[in-house]
Amino acid sequence: MRLLVLILSRVQVLEELLGELVKANIRGATILNSTGMVQALSSSGNNSFLRSLRSITDPDRQDNKVVLIVLREDQVETAVQVIEREVGDLDQPDTGIVFTLPIDFIRGIPTA
Repeated sequence: MRLLVLILSRVQVLEELLGELVKANIRGATILNSTGMVQALSSSGNNSFLRSLRSITDPDRQDNKVVLIVLREDQVETAVQVIEREVGDLDQPDTGIVFTLPIDFIRGIPTA
């Protein structure tokens, strides 16, 4: 089992992304609100450089979303393909970051 973590910057695609994951038989995502470091520092008013950087890069951007999904090993590649199809090239700025972590213990969800 793997924990897929998607830090989604393009929050406007979240609903469609979730729908496409369901179509690919990937269910059970948990979505959390999150704030990136530059945004947190620039909105706190503590660093004028970061405030100016934020105003140039994307001043109206909302918080990010963190999507957590427990997957079987054979679902990881499908999930990443769906994410990149809906979000865009993750190597481009302000799209998102995706990674997986191994799960060595799980209880509370079916694993079959």
